[in-house]
Amino acid sequence: MPTIDSKNSAFDVAAFLASAGLGRKLIHLRPRQPFFSQGNPADSIFYLQKGSAKLTVVSQAGKEATITLLAAGDFVGEESIAAVAGLRMATATAVTACTALKIEREEMIRVMRQEHSFSEVFLSFLLARSMRIQADLVDQLFNSSEKRLARILLLMAEFGKPGEPETLIPYITQEALAKMIGTTRSRVSFFMNRFRKLGFIEYNGRIQVHKSLLNVILHDGFFEQNAVSPPLLAPPNSRSKPSGRKTARVSKTEQTVD
Repeated sequence: MPTIDSKNSAFDVAAFLASAGLGRKLIHLRPRQPFFSQGNPADSIFYLQKGSAKLTVVSQAGKEATITLLAAGDFVGEESIAAVAGLRMATATAVTACTALKIEREEMIRVMRQEHSFSEVFLSFLLARSMRIQADLVDQLFNSSEKRLARILLLMAEFGKPGEPETLIPYITQEALAKMIGTTRSRVSFFMNRFRKLGFIEYNGRIQVHKSLLNVILHDGFFEQNAVSPPLLAPPNSRSKPSGRKTARVSKTEQTVD
């Protein structure tokens, strides 16, 4: 998301988003505590100062899906500034302990109209969010479940953002990861064991992500190679040869890392 720079602006965007004031207040949430729930009035927007959260939706049949993950520097609930205030279309929930600035709808609209520097920051966020949602959709439609899992872990570790990534990601269950990528817990367990054996992650209560996990996303067919430590670039004819160990691989799908 965009970095806030208020040095050349009469209106201090960073100060506005860092402190309470007229129409805005600081809130603190515990893990699993909601910012708002699906169907609530869309009467405010949140700026996440610390922590991580997720945005989920529940269908009429009761099936839950995770739309996106949220990190410090993200806005949450931007639908509240639509021309006509409506209801929340999703639920935002803290994954870790969070500190956020809650901005009332009227105050958000006022400052966007009057302060162009703030409008630029918010517009940059919306464009970045739109690109992220498109990437999430492509990931869901075209990538395998192991690639989706690798991408979720990298996003939670904040690889690709300015500064050093937080390699030790917040505690999250395999059930939650399975919901995020649209697969079963047993498949998540299988791939987590595989990532660990290949040295991409460490798992001892909490997950530590290494940069080498990017190989899963960057190299197509990486997991088609059944060696314990496969080379990044396989010989030209290696993929056409049967591994002879397919049955052994399938039999381990129920392993867990608990």
